[in-house]
Amino acid sequence: MSRRLGRFKKIRIHREGTYILVVSLMLLLLVNIVFYYSFPCKIPFYVIALACITGYLLLINFFRCPIRRFESDTEKIVVAPADGKIVAIEEVDEYEYFNDRRLLVSIFMSPFNVHANWYPVDGTVKKVAHQNGKFMKAWLPKASTENERSMVVIVTPEGTEVMVRQIAGAMARRIVTYAEAGEECFIDEHLGFIKFGSRVDVYLPVGTKLFVHLGQPTVGNQTVIGKLN
Repeated sequence: MSRRLGRFKKIRIHREGTYILVVSLMLLLLVNIVFYYSFPCKIPFYVIALACITGYLLLINFFRCPIRRFESDTEKIVVAPADGKIVAIEEVDEYEYFNDRRLLVSIFMSPFNVHANWYPVDGTVKKVAHQNGKFMKAWLPKASTENERSMVVIVTPEGTEVMVRQIAGAMARRIVTYAEAGEECFIDEHLGFIKFGSRVDVYLPVGTKLFVHLGQPTVGNQTVIGKLN
């Protein structure tokens, strides 16, 4: 299934960050006003102001949302659903949905990465489920099955099932999933958003041809993970 070509466009702020950024700005302004009028010496104010500006810029950086278009044919192509680094490529027994052997590709997102998530394949959403759990460090292997997570199963136009698992980390406390069962989905569209450090796992059929390696940085909706048979 082909998709309309495009190019990188301007970077916007993700809608998941709008409320947090507005409230944070108001609180930081209030703190700075208090410090400005509370001390005759302005050095404490300058220190707090610098810290607040730095923290707020980091928050803006976290919620940035680049508009991206995949510039190629998407037939049987699997793209990275997130910015980050590949921390696992292995065959595993998946028991939550498939109950068989699958090829797992895991991408860890640090707090400095874009945290929007994209659909890795074109197709139709078959199942969406959320599972409560722990908040261990997201790069640990058992985080895939023990941390809080959301599961999205997609059936490609060729009938292949691909699962994406959004996983909370030690800092992540909220997983947002936009996918709904029965709807069509496409590469270039947002699957969801994870607030703060986290991980995204992609489960592919064994035998999928991979184009990535362990430790490789990924760009969401741009890096080609592999091609389905």
